[in-house]
Amino acid sequence: MIAVTAEQSREHDAHALPAGRALTRLDVDSPRAVVLVLHGGKQTSRQPVDARSASWRRMAAMQRTITPTLHAAGVGTWLLRYTVRGWNGGAPVVDARWALRRLRDELGDVPVVLLGHSMGARTAAYVADDPSVVGVVGLAPWWQPDDPVSALRGKPVVAAHGRTDKITSARMTRAFLARAEQVAAGVEFVDMGRVGHYMFRRVPTWNDVASSRCLALLD
Repeated sequence: MIAVTAEQSREHDAHALPAGRALTRLDVDSPRAVVLVLHGGKQTSRQPVDARSASWRRMAAMQRTITPTLHAAGVGTWLLRYTVRGWNGGAPVVDARWALRRLRDELGDVPVVLLGHSMGARTAAYVADDPSVVGVVGLAPWWQPDDPVSALRGKPVVAAHGRTDKITSARMTRAFLARAEQVAAGVEFVDMGRVGHYMFRRVPTWNDVASSRCLALLD
């Protein structure tokens, strides 16, 4: 279990880290809140996550891009790297709960928004019941019909999805939000248009949705 710490407001060279659970912290002085970034993965895999993981690299790039905007608002960003690539019945949920404990130990009871892509959004929906979490932003979420919504009770949920996503389903995301609406503080669906799963197209729009919705959940 590796936790990366560094100077305030400085990027870490996470590419140099060995495989396994890690945190990339881009801190700001006296943060009023933190966005915990959760990357995607696979349904089943025991392969450790390392710096070659496309899912991790995708969200590391987003973290670097949106952090200046969030820092300007007094919000830090932490990116979790899972132990293994697969969902495996909920493996990243264990890692995310570990990250939330670390965050609370380091920074106290600051509010946390969970920002997850694909499997990261699924993980967020399972750990949103953590007392530090104030909301969830999911990008191209991998939400399944049997995923519970109980952890979202009293928390706002935002989901952005492209219409031509062939990996996960915008229709299933809408269905999940319909269930979550029964317990959540509020839900929002952002239609990203004719884009796919991996956020290769309309990159600035994905980044803007991520930063603006995270900040909105903290207002």
